[in-house]
Amino acid sequence: MKNIEQHYVRCFSPPSGAAVLAHLRDITINRAVSPDVSDGHLRWYSAQCALVRQIETIISHGRGDKK
Repeated sequence: MKNIEQHYVRCFSPPSGAAVLAHLRDITINRAVSPDVSDGHLRWYSAQCALVRQIETIISHGRGDKK
């Protein structure tokens, strides 16, 4: 798994990769969801957030960050 973690670090560490990751965070995790959103949309939104968090976690592990 360490090898793929290093690929994530190399992919998302340069300025362009960091900008893409920030954009993904903005359109998922940092986005407010209406309280009247459908159950299906809420599940879809939750899955998107989980994917961005997973990417961030893999990058963190690849950098050797302690959490």
